[in-house]
Amino acid sequence: MGKSTKYEAKVPDENGIIPYTDEEHSVWRDLYARQIEVIQGRVCQEFLDGLEILDLPTERIPQPGEVSKVLRERTGWEVAPVPALINFDRFFKLLSERKFPAASFIRSREEMDYLQEPDIFHEIFGHTTMLTHQAFADFTEAYGKAGVMASKKERVFLARLYWFTVEFGLIDTAKGMRIYGGGIASSPGETVYSLESDKPMRRPFDPIDALRTPYRIDIFQTVYYVLDQMDDLFDLAGEDLLALIRKARALGQFEPTYPPKTKEAA
Repeated sequence: MGKSTKYEAKVPDENGIIPYTDEEHSVWRDLYARQIEVIQGRVCQEFLDGLEILDLPTERIPQPGEVSKVLRERTGWEVAPVPALINFDRFFKLLSERKFPAASFIRSREEMDYLQEPDIFHEIFGHTTMLTHQAFADFTEAYGKAGVMASKKERVFLARLYWFTVEFGLIDTAKGMRIYGGGIASSPGETVYSLESDKPMRRPFDPIDALRTPYRIDIFQTVYYVLDQMDDLFDLAGEDLLALIRKARALGQFEPTYPPKTKEAA
């Protein structure tokens, strides 16, 4: 979601196949090989189970159709290829229909470590993996339906809930704190930072608190919210998310915990 990108969307052909170059496949291969090592002992078991269920190719970029086939059988979801950036209306509508909007391009080698916008590695490796889990899948659908009904101002709050769960969520487990958010799990630097750095705050997850917490997209997070268990998302999916937003708006936004963004020189 956003306004501009330097990347061009990859358009599926009449058979639903997205053509990628050998270089693009090699970028996926190198991203996958690096990240599969980094996440060991750092992501939750549900994420590892999702990777096993999806059985993603390691040497090439997976096609949306083959990922969708597995997701439909597991939780009723599918992948919808989209341009790098889409508006909120389309984003929420797709989620409400159990269609995960996945940017179809893959990053360049100049941005192997970090890019602000989502690419297909982030979408497939980071997000569709958790969509194999029923509680996570149901929460994401409920989130989309709430977004369809939300006003423009309410969506600002709703975006925070997505940010601190689907993108940057942590969870307590018997083996210690682990990652389930796709924004972390697809980033080698933040995978380590989110769990092992003494800089960020790690707060127990409370949906009202998450809705009141502002964030920046261009830095490692200064706050993470930690679930007690994945089924907490299932419970949240059954709540009136718009009512939670109204409560959060009445309480007001928390003060930012991150530094102000430096203005670029003209």
